[in-house]
Amino acid sequence: MSNKLFGEGRWKEAIAQYQKLLEIQSGDADIYWNLSYCYRQLNLQDKYFNALQQGIKLYPTDGRLHFSLIIDLRQNGRIEEAISSAENAAKCLPDDYTFQILKYLTLPLIYENQGEINFYRQRYTQGLRDLIEQTSIKTTEDQHSALAGIGRLTNFYLSYQAQNDIDLQRQYGNLVHEIIAVNYPQWVVPLSMPKLQPNDKIRIGYVSHYLHSYSGTLWLTGWLRQSNHESFEIYCYYTGNDPDRITKQFQEYSDAFHHIPYNLSAACEQIIADKLHILVFPEIGMNPQTMQMAGLRLAPVQCVAWGHPVTTGLPTIDYFLSSELMEPENGQEHYSEKLIRLPNIGVSYPKPYIPPVIKTRSDFQLPDDAVIYLCCQAPFKYLPQYDFIFAEIARRVPQAKFVFLRGTSLQPRLKRAFAAIGFNSEDYCVFINIPERLDYLMINLLSDVYLDTFTWSGGNTTLEAIACNLPIVTCPGEFMRGRHSDSFLKMLGVTDTIAENKAEYIEIAVKLGLDPAWRRSIAEQMSQNHDCLFDDKACVAGLEAFYIQVCSKHFSA
Repeated sequence: MSNKLFGEGRWKEAIAQYQKLLEIQSGDADIYWNLSYCYRQLNLQDKYFNALQQGIKLYPTDGRLHFSLIIDLRQNGRIEEAISSAENAAKCLPDDYTFQILKYLTLPLIYENQGEINFYRQRYTQGLRDLIEQTSIKTTEDQHSALAGIGRLTNFYLSYQAQNDIDLQRQYGNLVHEIIAVNYPQWVVPLSMPKLQPNDKIRIGYVSHYLHSYSGTLWLTGWLRQSNHESFEIYCYYTGNDPDRITKQFQEYSDAFHHIPYNLSAACEQIIADKLHILVFPEIGMNPQTMQMAGLRLAPVQCVAWGHPVTTGLPTIDYFLSSELMEPENGQEHYSEKLIRLPNIGVSYPKPYIPPVIKTRSDFQLPDDAVIYLCCQAPFKYLPQYDFIFAEIARRVPQAKFVFLRGTSLQPRLKRAFAAIGFNSEDYCVFINIPERLDYLMINLLSDVYLDTFTWSGGNTTLEAIACNLPIVTCPGEFMRGRHSDSFLKMLGVTDTIAENKAEYIEIAVKLGLDPAWRRSIAEQMSQNHDCLFDDKACVAGLEAFYIQVCSKHFSA
Protein backbone atom coordinates (compact mmCIF):
# COMPACT_ATOMS: atom_id res chain seq x y z
CA MET A 1 0.00 0.00 0.00
CA SER A 2 2.85 2.41 0.91
CA ASN A 3 4.62 1.79 -2.39
CA LYS A 4 1.38 2.06 -4.37
CA LEU A 5 0.66 5.50 -2.84
CA PHE A 6 4.30 6.48 -3.42
CA GLY A 7 4.06 5.47 -7.08
CA GLU A 8 0.92 7.61 -7.46
CA GLY A 9 2.64 10.64 -5.95
CA ARG A 10 0.26 10.75 -2.94
CA TRP A 11 3.08 11.82 -0.64
CA LYS A 12 1.18 12.52 2.61
CA GLU A 13 -0.75 9.26 2.47
CA ALA A 14 2.40 7.33 1.58
CA ILE A 15 4.20 8.86 4.59
CA ALA A 16 1.38 7.74 6.93
CA GLN A 17 1.58 4.17 5.58
CA TYR A 18 5.40 4.03 5.77
CA GLN A 19 5.27 5.26 9.38
CA LYS A 20 2.74 2.53 10.27
CA LEU A 21 4.99 -0.02 8.62
CA LEU A 22 8.05 1.19 10.55
CA GLU A 23 6.14 0.83 13.83
CA ILE A 24 5.77 -2.90 13.14
CA GLN A 25 9.21 -3.62 11.61
CA SER A 26 12.50 -1.86 10.92
CA GLY A 27 11.83 -1.96 7.16
CA ASP A 28 14.61 -1.88 4.60
CA ALA A 29 16.76 0.84 3.01
CA ASP A 30 14.21 1.41 0.22
CA ILE A 31 11.55 2.41 2.76
CA TYR A 32 13.80 5.13 4.21
CA TRP A 33 14.73 6.25 0.71
CA ASN A 34 11.08 6.49 -0.36
CA LEU A 35 10.05 8.15 2.91
CA SER A 36 12.77 10.79 2.56
CA TYR A 37 11.66 11.38 -1.04
CA CYS A 38 8.07 12.03 0.12
CA TYR A 39 9.28 14.58 2.68
CA ARG A 40 11.38 16.26 0.04
CA GLN A 41 8.42 16.55 -2.34
CA LEU A 42 6.44 18.22 0.47
CA ASN A 43 9.38 20.54 1.27
CA LEU A 44 9.59 19.21 4.85
CA GLN A 45 13.33 19.70 5.08
CA ASP A 46 14.05 18.62 8.66
CA LYS A 47 11.96 15.46 8.31
CA TYR A 48 13.68 14.74 4.99
CA PHE A 49 17.15 14.87 6.56
CA ASN A 50 15.94 12.94 9.61
CA ALA A 51 14.61 10.08 7.44
CA LEU A 52 17.96 9.85 5.60
CA GLN A 53 19.92 9.86 8.87
CA GLN A 54 17.70 7.16 10.40
CA GLY A 55 18.13 5.05 7.27
CA ILE A 56 21.94 5.46 7.38
CA LYS A 57 22.05 4.35 11.04
CA LEU A 58 20.27 1.11 10.13
CA TYR A 59 21.80 0.64 6.65
CA PRO A 60 25.24 2.30 6.77
CA THR A 61 26.34 0.83 3.43
CA ASP A 62 23.47 2.23 1.35
CA GLY A 63 25.23 4.76 -0.90
CA ARG A 64 22.02 6.47 -2.09
CA LEU A 65 21.11 7.60 1.43
CA HIS A 66 24.61 8.95 2.09
CA PHE A 67 24.86 10.72 -1.29
CA SER A 68 21.49 12.49 -0.99
CA LEU A 69 22.23 13.56 2.59
CA ILE A 70 25.62 15.09 1.70
CA ILE A 71 24.51 16.85 -1.49
CA ASP A 72 21.33 18.30 0.00
CA LEU A 73 22.94 19.42 3.26
CA ARG A 74 25.43 21.36 1.15
CA GLN A 75 22.63 22.67 -1.09
CA ASN A 76 20.85 24.03 1.99
CA GLY A 77 23.92 25.83 3.34
CA ARG A 78 24.68 23.26 6.07
CA ILE A 79 28.26 22.83 4.90
CA GLU A 80 29.84 21.56 8.14
CA GLU A 81 27.18 18.85 8.46
CA ALA A 82 27.69 17.96 4.77
CA ILE A 83 31.44 17.50 5.27
CA SER A 84 30.92 15.51 8.48
CA SER A 85 28.40 13.28 6.63
CA ALA A 86 30.89 12.82 3.77
CA GLU A 87 33.58 11.73 6.24
CA ASN A 88 31.12 9.26 7.79
CA ALA A 89 30.15 7.92 4.34
CA ALA A 90 33.83 7.44 3.43
CA LYS A 91 34.26 5.33 6.61
CA CYS A 92 31.10 3.27 5.95
CA LEU A 93 31.91 2.77 2.25
CA PRO A 94 35.73 2.94 2.02
CA ASP A 95 35.79 1.41 -1.47
CA ASP A 96 33.33 3.89 -2.98
CA TYR A 97 35.40 6.65 -4.62
CA THR A 98 32.38 8.99 -4.75
CA PHE A 99 32.68 9.52 -1.01
CA GLN A 100 36.42 10.06 -1.14
CA ILE A 101 35.79 12.95 -3.57
CA LEU A 102 33.03 14.36 -1.35
CA LYS A 103 35.14 13.97 1.80
CA TYR A 104 38.02 16.00 0.37
CA LEU A 105 36.50 18.38 -2.18
CA THR A 106 33.10 19.50 -0.81
CA LEU A 107 32.74 23.30 -0.98
CA PRO A 108 29.96 25.64 0.19
CA LEU A 109 27.60 27.19 -2.35
CA ILE A 110 27.33 30.40 -0.33
CA TYR A 111 30.13 31.94 1.75
CA GLU A 112 29.34 33.89 4.90
CA ASN A 113 32.43 36.12 4.69
CA GLN A 114 35.73 36.49 2.85
CA GLY A 115 37.62 34.55 5.54
CA GLU A 116 35.43 31.54 4.79
CA ILE A 117 36.44 31.67 1.11
CA ASN A 118 40.13 31.51 2.11
CA PHE A 119 39.49 28.71 4.63
CA TYR A 120 37.62 26.50 2.15
CA ARG A 121 40.09 27.15 -0.64
CA GLN A 122 42.94 25.99 1.59
CA ARG A 123 40.89 22.98 2.64
CA TYR A 124 40.17 22.13 -1.02
CA THR A 125 43.84 22.57 -2.01
CA GLN A 126 45.02 20.20 0.72
CA GLY A 127 42.09 17.85 0.11
CA LEU A 128 42.91 17.57 -3.59
CA ARG A 129 46.53 16.65 -2.72
CA ASP A 130 45.29 14.01 -0.26
CA LEU A 131 42.75 12.64 -2.74
CA ILE A 132 45.38 12.31 -5.50
CA GLU A 133 47.83 10.67 -3.08
CA GLN A 134 45.24 8.16 -1.85
CA THR A 135 43.73 7.32 -5.24
CA SER A 136 44.54 3.77 -6.23
CA ILE A 137 43.67 2.50 -9.72
CA LYS A 138 45.69 -0.72 -9.68
CA THR A 139 42.86 -3.26 -9.46
CA THR A 140 39.85 -3.51 -11.77
CA GLU A 141 37.55 -2.81 -8.79
CA ASP A 142 39.49 0.38 -7.95
CA GLN A 143 39.39 1.51 -11.58
CA HIS A 144 35.63 1.01 -11.85
CA SER A 145 34.96 2.71 -8.50
CA ALA A 146 37.08 5.74 -9.46
CA LEU A 147 35.33 5.94 -12.84
CA ALA A 148 31.90 5.84 -11.18
CA GLY A 149 33.00 8.55 -8.69
CA ILE A 150 34.10 11.05 -11.34
CA GLY A 151 30.92 10.12 -13.24
CA ARG A 152 28.75 11.47 -10.41
CA LEU A 153 30.50 14.74 -9.53
CA THR A 154 32.36 17.70 -10.99
CA ASN A 155 34.39 20.43 -9.26
CA PHE A 156 31.92 23.08 -10.48
CA TYR A 157 31.84 25.28 -7.34
CA LEU A 158 35.61 25.84 -7.07
CA SER A 159 35.53 28.61 -9.69
CA TYR A 160 33.10 30.79 -7.71
CA GLN A 161 35.88 31.89 -5.33
CA ALA A 162 37.14 34.53 -7.82
CA GLN A 163 40.72 33.29 -7.99
CA ASN A 164 43.01 31.87 -10.68
CA ASP A 165 42.17 28.15 -10.70
CA ILE A 166 44.66 26.95 -13.31
CA ASP A 167 46.89 24.95 -10.91
CA LEU A 168 44.01 23.28 -9.05
CA GLN A 169 42.18 22.58 -12.32
CA ARG A 170 45.33 21.01 -13.80
CA GLN A 171 45.70 18.71 -10.80
CA TYR A 172 42.04 17.68 -10.95
CA GLY A 173 42.14 17.40 -14.77
CA ASN A 174 45.16 15.10 -14.65
CA LEU A 175 43.44 12.94 -12.03
CA VAL A 176 40.29 12.64 -14.19
CA HIS A 177 42.46 11.82 -17.24
CA GLU A 178 44.37 9.07 -15.40
CA ILE A 179 41.14 7.46 -14.15
CA ILE A 180 39.40 7.59 -17.53
CA ALA A 181 42.55 6.46 -19.39
CA VAL A 182 42.97 3.31 -17.30
CA ASN A 183 39.31 2.41 -17.90
CA TYR A 184 39.36 3.18 -21.64
CA PRO A 185 43.00 2.75 -22.78
CA GLN A 186 41.87 2.37 -26.41
CA TRP A 187 40.62 5.97 -26.43
CA VAL A 188 43.61 7.90 -25.14
CA VAL A 189 46.11 7.30 -27.94
CA PRO A 190 46.90 10.31 -30.19
CA LEU A 191 44.91 10.35 -33.44
CA SER A 192 46.25 11.44 -36.79
CA MET A 193 44.34 14.06 -38.74
CA PRO A 194 42.13 12.33 -41.38
CA LYS A 195 43.24 13.17 -44.93
CA LEU A 196 41.02 15.47 -46.98
CA GLN A 197 40.20 14.19 -50.46
CA PRO A 198 39.16 16.68 -53.18
CA ASN A 199 35.62 17.96 -52.44
CA ASP A 200 35.85 16.63 -48.86
CA LYS A 201 34.69 18.88 -46.04
CA ILE A 202 36.32 19.44 -42.65
CA ARG A 203 34.32 17.42 -40.12
CA ILE A 204 33.54 19.34 -36.92
CA GLY A 205 31.80 17.65 -33.98
CA TYR A 206 29.98 19.28 -31.06
CA VAL A 207 29.22 17.13 -28.02
CA SER A 208 27.18 18.16 -24.99
CA HIS A 209 24.77 16.91 -22.35
CA TYR A 210 22.86 20.17 -22.92
CA LEU A 211 21.76 20.37 -26.56
CA HIS A 212 18.46 21.82 -25.41
CA SER A 213 17.31 25.16 -24.00
CA TYR A 214 20.16 25.74 -21.56
CA SER A 215 22.28 28.78 -20.78
CA GLY A 216 25.61 27.00 -21.34
CA THR A 217 24.81 25.97 -24.93
CA LEU A 218 22.02 28.20 -26.26
CA TRP A 219 24.57 30.43 -28.03
CA LEU A 220 25.89 27.40 -29.98
CA THR A 221 22.81 27.42 -32.23
CA GLY A 222 24.23 30.67 -33.68
CA TRP A 223 27.57 29.07 -34.60
CA LEU A 224 25.75 26.21 -36.31
CA ARG A 225 23.15 28.34 -38.09
CA GLN A 226 25.83 30.61 -39.58
CA SER A 227 28.12 27.68 -40.46
CA ASN A 228 29.56 27.43 -43.98
CA HIS A 229 28.22 24.01 -45.01
CA GLU A 230 30.19 24.08 -48.26
CA SER A 231 33.47 23.77 -46.33
CA PHE A 232 32.38 22.11 -43.08
CA GLU A 233 30.34 19.07 -42.15
CA ILE A 234 28.67 19.47 -38.76
CA TYR A 235 28.14 16.55 -36.38
CA CYS A 236 26.24 16.98 -33.10
CA TYR A 237 26.19 14.47 -30.24
CA TYR A 238 23.50 14.99 -27.61
CA THR A 239 24.34 12.96 -24.50
CA GLY A 240 21.53 14.27 -22.27
CA ASN A 241 17.83 13.54 -22.54
CA ASP A 242 15.67 16.67 -22.24
CA PRO A 243 14.88 17.35 -25.90
CA ASP A 244 12.87 20.48 -26.70
CA ARG A 245 12.42 23.04 -29.48
CA ILE A 246 16.11 24.09 -29.21
CA THR A 247 17.15 20.44 -29.71
CA LYS A 248 15.20 20.56 -33.00
CA GLN A 249 17.32 23.56 -34.03
CA PHE A 250 20.52 21.66 -33.29
CA GLN A 251 19.18 18.81 -35.42
CA GLU A 252 18.20 21.13 -38.24
CA TYR A 253 21.60 22.88 -38.35
CA SER A 254 23.63 19.60 -38.26
CA ASP A 255 24.63 17.33 -41.14
CA ALA A 256 24.50 14.43 -38.68
CA PHE A 257 22.76 14.50 -35.29
CA HIS A 258 23.20 11.65 -32.80
CA HIS A 259 21.10 11.44 -29.64
CA ILE A 260 22.94 9.01 -27.34
CA PRO A 261 21.70 9.67 -23.77
CA TYR A 262 23.60 8.46 -20.69
CA ASN A 263 25.84 6.01 -22.55
CA LEU A 264 29.47 7.10 -22.49
CA SER A 265 30.84 4.13 -24.46
CA ALA A 266 28.25 4.37 -27.25
CA ALA A 267 28.78 8.14 -27.61
CA CYS A 268 32.58 7.70 -27.78
CA GLU A 269 32.27 4.87 -30.34
CA GLN A 270 30.08 7.06 -32.57
CA ILE A 271 32.48 10.01 -32.38
CA ILE A 272 35.46 7.78 -33.23
CA ALA A 273 33.52 6.19 -36.12
CA ASP A 274 32.78 9.64 -37.61
CA LYS A 275 36.53 10.34 -37.99
CA LEU A 276 36.25 14.01 -37.03
CA HIS A 277 38.98 16.52 -37.70
CA ILE A 278 38.00 18.66 -34.69
CA LEU A 279 35.79 17.94 -31.66
CA VAL A 280 34.36 20.85 -29.67
CA PHE A 281 32.86 20.73 -26.18
CA PRO A 282 30.66 23.85 -25.78
CA GLU A 283 31.16 23.52 -22.00
CA ILE A 284 33.16 21.27 -19.67
CA GLY A 285 32.74 21.25 -15.91
CA MET A 286 28.96 21.19 -15.42
CA ASN A 287 28.19 17.59 -16.34
CA PRO A 288 30.28 14.64 -15.04
CA GLN A 289 29.92 12.47 -18.16
CA THR A 290 31.08 15.34 -20.39
CA MET A 291 34.15 15.73 -18.16
CA GLN A 292 34.88 11.99 -18.54
CA MET A 293 34.59 12.16 -22.34
CA ALA A 294 36.78 15.26 -22.46
CA GLY A 295 39.51 13.31 -20.63
CA LEU A 296 39.75 10.96 -23.65
CA ARG A 297 41.20 11.54 -27.10
CA LEU A 298 38.26 11.19 -29.49
CA ALA A 299 39.53 13.52 -32.27
CA PRO A 300 42.98 14.76 -33.35
CA VAL A 301 42.13 18.29 -32.14
CA GLN A 302 39.84 18.94 -29.16
CA CYS A 303 38.52 22.34 -28.06
CA VAL A 304 36.33 23.75 -25.31
CA ALA A 305 34.24 26.92 -25.54
CA TRP A 306 33.05 29.27 -22.81
CA GLY A 307 29.68 27.66 -21.94
CA HIS A 308 31.39 27.09 -18.57
CA PRO A 309 33.99 29.88 -18.67
CA VAL A 310 36.85 28.23 -16.76
CA THR A 311 39.92 26.28 -17.87
CA THR A 312 39.38 22.51 -17.80
CA GLY A 313 42.91 21.56 -16.70
CA LEU A 314 42.56 18.44 -18.89
CA PRO A 315 45.69 17.41 -20.84
CA THR A 316 43.40 16.20 -23.68
CA ILE A 317 41.86 19.62 -24.46
CA ASP A 318 44.06 21.57 -26.86
CA TYR A 319 42.32 24.94 -27.30
CA PHE A 320 40.00 27.23 -25.34
CA LEU A 321 37.71 29.16 -27.71
CA SER A 322 37.12 32.50 -26.02
CA SER A 323 36.38 36.10 -26.93
CA GLU A 324 38.61 38.98 -27.98
CA LEU A 325 36.48 41.45 -26.00
CA MET A 326 36.25 39.35 -22.83
CA GLU A 327 39.84 38.33 -22.29
CA PRO A 328 42.27 40.51 -20.32
CA GLU A 329 45.78 40.97 -21.74
CA ASN A 330 47.21 38.24 -19.51
CA GLY A 331 44.34 35.84 -20.32
CA GLN A 332 46.60 32.93 -21.33
CA GLU A 333 47.83 32.73 -17.71
CA HIS A 334 44.37 31.48 -16.71
CA TYR A 335 44.23 28.48 -19.08
CA SER A 336 45.91 25.09 -19.42
CA GLU A 337 44.64 25.08 -23.05
CA LYS A 338 45.99 27.37 -25.79
CA LEU A 339 43.76 30.45 -25.69
CA ILE A 340 42.01 31.45 -28.94
CA ARG A 341 40.44 34.92 -28.90
CA LEU A 342 37.61 34.83 -31.42
CA PRO A 343 36.31 38.16 -32.76
CA ASN A 344 33.92 40.25 -30.64
CA ILE A 345 32.10 38.23 -27.93
CA GLY A 346 33.14 34.94 -29.56
CA VAL A 347 29.58 33.66 -30.04
CA SER A 348 26.71 34.41 -32.38
CA TYR A 349 23.90 34.79 -29.88
CA PRO A 350 20.42 34.55 -31.43
CA LYS A 351 18.31 37.63 -30.62
CA PRO A 352 15.74 36.45 -28.04
CA TYR A 353 12.04 36.88 -28.70
CA ILE A 354 10.72 39.39 -26.16
CA PRO A 355 6.92 39.38 -25.70
CA PRO A 356 4.87 42.56 -25.21
CA VAL A 357 4.33 43.65 -21.60
CA ILE A 358 1.17 41.82 -20.53
CA LYS A 359 1.63 41.94 -16.75
CA THR A 360 2.01 44.71 -14.20
CA ARG A 361 4.17 45.09 -11.13
CA SER A 362 1.18 44.33 -8.95
CA ASP A 363 1.09 40.81 -10.47
CA PHE A 364 4.40 40.25 -8.66
CA GLN A 365 3.45 42.21 -5.52
CA LEU A 366 5.91 44.98 -6.46
CA PRO A 367 5.02 48.67 -5.83
CA ASP A 368 4.58 50.95 -8.84
CA ASP A 369 6.60 53.79 -7.30
CA ALA A 370 9.67 51.63 -6.47
CA VAL A 371 12.99 51.78 -8.32
CA ILE A 372 13.42 48.09 -9.12
CA TYR A 373 16.96 46.74 -9.28
CA LEU A 374 16.95 43.27 -10.83
CA CYS A 375 19.43 40.84 -9.20
CA CYS A 376 18.82 37.66 -11.18
CA GLN A 377 22.05 35.65 -10.87
CA ALA A 378 22.43 32.30 -9.11
CA PRO A 379 23.14 32.87 -5.39
CA PHE A 380 26.66 31.37 -5.58
CA LYS A 381 27.73 34.22 -7.90
CA TYR A 382 27.23 36.76 -5.07
CA LEU A 383 30.35 37.00 -2.91
CA PRO A 384 30.07 38.44 0.62
CA GLN A 385 32.61 41.25 0.11
CA TYR A 386 30.13 42.99 -2.22
CA ASP A 387 26.98 42.79 -0.04
CA PHE A 388 27.50 46.32 1.30
CA ILE A 389 26.82 47.69 -2.21
CA PHE A 390 23.09 46.92 -1.97
CA ALA A 391 22.81 48.72 1.38
CA GLU A 392 24.76 51.70 0.06
CA ILE A 393 22.49 52.05 -2.98
CA ALA A 394 19.42 51.81 -0.70
CA ARG A 395 20.84 54.54 1.54
CA ARG A 396 20.90 56.90 -1.44
CA VAL A 397 17.81 55.66 -3.32
CA PRO A 398 15.04 55.43 -0.68
CA GLN A 399 12.55 53.85 -3.15
CA ALA A 400 14.98 51.03 -4.06
CA LYS A 401 13.75 47.43 -4.22
CA PHE A 402 16.29 44.69 -4.96
CA VAL A 403 14.53 41.76 -6.61
CA PHE A 404 16.27 38.37 -6.22
CA LEU A 405 14.85 35.51 -8.27
CA ARG A 406 16.63 32.36 -7.06
CA GLY A 407 15.63 31.49 -3.52
CA THR A 408 16.35 33.10 -0.16
CA SER A 409 19.83 31.75 0.61
CA LEU A 410 21.35 35.26 0.54
CA GLN A 411 18.84 36.61 3.06
CA PRO A 412 20.96 36.21 6.25
CA ARG A 413 23.97 37.93 4.66
CA LEU A 414 21.88 40.81 3.31
CA LYS A 415 20.27 41.28 6.74
CA ARG A 416 23.74 41.83 8.19
CA ALA A 417 24.83 44.19 5.40
CA PHE A 418 21.74 46.41 5.81
CA ALA A 419 21.88 46.24 9.63
CA ALA A 420 25.47 47.58 9.45
CA ILE A 421 24.03 50.96 8.33
CA GLY A 422 20.96 50.74 10.56
CA PHE A 423 18.55 49.57 7.83
CA ASN A 424 16.16 46.63 7.73
CA SER A 425 16.90 44.51 4.62
CA GLU A 426 13.25 43.39 4.46
CA ASP A 427 12.25 46.94 3.51
CA TYR A 428 14.44 46.73 0.39
CA CYS A 429 15.11 43.09 -0.59
CA VAL A 430 12.39 41.04 -2.31
CA PHE A 431 12.74 37.30 -3.03
CA ILE A 432 10.52 35.96 -5.81
CA ASN A 433 10.45 32.50 -7.37
CA ILE A 434 9.80 32.70 -11.10
CA PRO A 435 9.04 29.25 -12.53
CA GLU A 436 7.80 30.42 -15.96
CA ARG A 437 9.98 31.95 -18.68
CA LEU A 438 7.22 34.44 -19.58
CA ASP A 439 7.19 35.75 -15.98
CA TYR A 440 10.98 35.96 -15.98
CA LEU A 441 10.93 38.16 -19.08
CA MET A 442 8.06 40.24 -17.61
CA ILE A 443 10.20 40.96 -14.52
CA ASN A 444 13.00 42.15 -16.85
CA LEU A 445 10.56 44.40 -18.71
CA LEU A 446 9.08 45.81 -15.48
CA SER A 447 12.45 46.50 -13.78
CA ASP A 448 14.41 49.75 -13.90
CA VAL A 449 18.04 48.63 -13.56
CA TYR A 450 19.93 45.33 -13.88
CA LEU A 451 22.71 44.90 -11.30
CA ASP A 452 25.42 42.60 -12.62
CA THR A 453 27.45 40.43 -10.25
CA PHE A 454 31.12 41.14 -9.57
CA THR A 455 33.80 38.51 -10.42
CA TRP A 456 31.35 36.28 -12.38
CA SER A 457 29.04 38.33 -14.52
CA GLY A 458 25.80 37.46 -16.26
CA GLY A 459 25.93 35.71 -19.64
CA ASN A 460 22.51 34.60 -20.90
CA THR A 461 20.79 36.74 -18.26
CA THR A 462 22.59 39.89 -19.43
CA LEU A 463 21.89 39.19 -23.10
CA GLU A 464 18.18 38.75 -22.34
CA ALA A 465 18.15 41.93 -20.24
CA ILE A 466 19.73 43.78 -23.18
CA ALA A 467 16.99 42.40 -25.47
CA CYS A 468 14.52 43.92 -22.94
CA ASN A 469 16.43 47.27 -23.07
CA LEU A 470 17.06 47.11 -19.33
CA PRO A 471 20.02 49.35 -18.31
CA ILE A 472 22.91 47.25 -16.95
CA VAL A 473 25.47 48.21 -14.30
CA THR A 474 28.63 46.11 -14.49
CA CYS A 475 32.24 46.19 -13.35
CA PRO A 476 34.64 43.92 -15.29
CA GLY A 477 36.61 41.43 -13.19
CA GLU A 478 40.09 39.96 -13.40
CA PHE A 479 39.05 36.82 -15.31
CA MET A 480 37.01 36.26 -18.47
CA ARG A 481 34.10 34.92 -16.40
CA GLY A 482 33.76 38.36 -14.80
CA ARG A 483 33.78 40.27 -18.11
CA HIS A 484 30.79 38.99 -20.11
CA SER A 485 28.47 41.97 -19.54
CA ASP A 486 31.35 44.39 -20.10
CA SER A 487 31.97 42.88 -23.56
CA PHE A 488 28.26 42.91 -24.49
CA LEU A 489 27.91 46.60 -23.61
CA LYS A 490 31.07 47.43 -25.58
CA MET A 491 29.62 45.64 -28.63
CA LEU A 492 26.45 47.72 -28.17
CA GLY A 493 28.46 50.93 -27.83
CA VAL A 494 26.67 51.65 -24.53
CA THR A 495 29.59 52.07 -22.12
CA ASP A 496 28.37 54.76 -19.68
CA THR A 497 27.14 52.11 -17.23
CA ILE A 498 30.45 50.19 -17.09
CA ALA A 499 32.20 50.95 -13.78
CA GLU A 500 35.92 50.75 -13.05
CA ASN A 501 35.53 49.98 -9.35
CA LYS A 502 32.99 49.41 -6.57
CA ALA A 503 32.55 53.13 -5.79
CA GLU A 504 31.79 53.97 -9.42
CA TYR A 505 29.42 50.99 -9.66
CA ILE A 506 27.41 52.44 -6.76
CA GLU A 507 27.44 55.93 -8.36
CA ILE A 508 26.09 54.60 -11.67
CA ALA A 509 23.43 52.44 -9.97
CA VAL A 510 22.28 55.41 -7.86
CA LYS A 511 22.20 57.80 -10.84
CA LEU A 512 20.15 55.32 -12.88
CA GLY A 513 17.78 54.98 -9.94
CA LEU A 514 17.30 58.70 -9.37
CA ASP A 515 17.42 60.00 -12.94
CA PRO A 516 14.59 58.48 -15.04
CA ALA A 517 15.54 60.61 -18.08
CA TRP A 518 19.09 59.21 -18.14
CA ARG A 519 17.68 55.72 -17.63
CA ARG A 520 15.40 56.15 -20.65
CA SER A 521 18.25 57.48 -22.76
CA ILE A 522 20.43 54.43 -21.94
CA ALA A 523 17.51 52.09 -22.76
CA GLU A 524 16.99 53.91 -26.07
CA GLN A 525 20.69 53.58 -27.02
CA MET A 526 20.53 49.86 -26.23
CA SER A 527 17.39 49.42 -28.34
CA GLN A 528 18.96 51.12 -31.38
CA ASN A 529 22.12 48.98 -31.31
CA HIS A 530 20.77 45.42 -30.89
CA ASP A 531 21.99 44.49 -34.38
CA CYS A 532 25.59 45.20 -33.33
CA LEU A 533 25.40 42.44 -30.70
CA PHE A 534 23.00 39.68 -31.69
CA ASP A 535 23.50 37.14 -34.51
CA ASP A 536 27.11 38.26 -35.03
CA LYS A 537 28.70 36.76 -38.16
CA ALA A 538 32.25 38.01 -37.60
CA CYS A 539 32.93 35.57 -34.76
CA VAL A 540 31.78 32.62 -36.92
CA ALA A 541 34.10 33.70 -39.73
CA GLY A 542 36.92 33.87 -37.14
CA LEU A 543 36.00 30.45 -35.78
CA GLU A 544 36.02 28.83 -39.21
CA ALA A 545 39.32 30.51 -40.11
CA PHE A 546 40.74 28.97 -36.91
CA TYR A 547 39.40 25.50 -37.88
CA ILE A 548 41.02 25.74 -41.33
CA GLN A 549 44.32 26.96 -39.87
CA VAL A 550 44.49 24.15 -37.30
CA CYS A 551 43.73 21.48 -39.89
CA SER A 552 46.28 22.94 -42.36
CA LYS A 553 48.94 22.87 -39.64
CA HIS A 554 48.28 19.16 -39.08
CA PHE A 555 48.17 18.37 -42.82
CA SER A 556 51.49 20.12 -43.46
CA ALA A 557 53.06 18.35 -40.45
